[in-house]
Amino acid sequence: MKKKNSNSRTNPQKSPSSVSQDGVRLNKFLSNAGIASRRKTAELVKNGQIRVNGEVETHPATLILPGDTVEYQGKEIKRHQQHYYFLLNKPKNVISTTDDEKDRRTVIDLVDKDKKLGVFPVGRLDRNTTGLILLTNDGDLSYKLTHPSFIVGKVYEVTLDRNLSPEDLEKIRKGIQLEEGVAVPDAVNYLYNRPQNEISIEVHIGWNRVIRRIFESLNYEVKKLDRVYFAGLTKKALSRGRSRPLTKEEITRLKVFNQL
Repeated sequence: MKKKNSNSRTNPQKSPSSVSQDGVRLNKFLSNAGIASRRKTAELVKNGQIRVNGEVETHPATLILPGDTVEYQGKEIKRHQQHYYFLLNKPKNVISTTDDEKDRRTVIDLVDKDKKLGVFPVGRLDRNTTGLILLTNDGDLSYKLTHPSFIVGKVYEVTLDRNLSPEDLEKIRKGIQLEEGVAVPDAVNYLYNRPQNEISIEVHIGWNRVIRRIFESLNYEVKKLDRVYFAGLTKKALSRGRSRPLTKEEITRLKVFNQL
């Protein structure tokens, strides 16, 4: 397999003076085209799955210029593509990926079964976590909704194996030490007029399984975890397993919120 020369004019690290202002980084080009999230497209490039002008390109930062041809899985990727936005109320036992090697059901199967729209999930929910997840082929929006530098609120309703003590509630409010650092929720409370094993917690931290680990650190078992709010979107009138396209107003709010 022939690989593209790292000294190519499209590699900004090697030849910055020759870069056109119309160039766009390869991983961003791919995410904008709806191939996958920017992080995932970087993996595709590094794994040698992308060709630029007929040659394998392994540098995600390579600049794609007007006239360049980019291919994935033997097909040319077009520069401009219509963007789609769907909100899904994910049920249990569904994987938050575009496909699964074990042939388990994925969120794409519930929204874009024929995979014609090229959407992918924005972030992830554990297999057994239910609730809101956004699917889109808008790579820029996906990047800004998942990047740590942007504060995106997420609210979860948690059901524990037993009542949460007031002392432990206060510990969570002050912050719980986890492997990555201290996890401090934006808000945490007992759900109004519900048993004290049912908790509402708001976070913007993107650490893996952060909600479950917060409670597990205090020896509670999370029996149910449901995301009820994501980046200003709620699951109002959206039943479990169903999806809907975002309204124009919702799309505009997301983009303005993230200063796209």
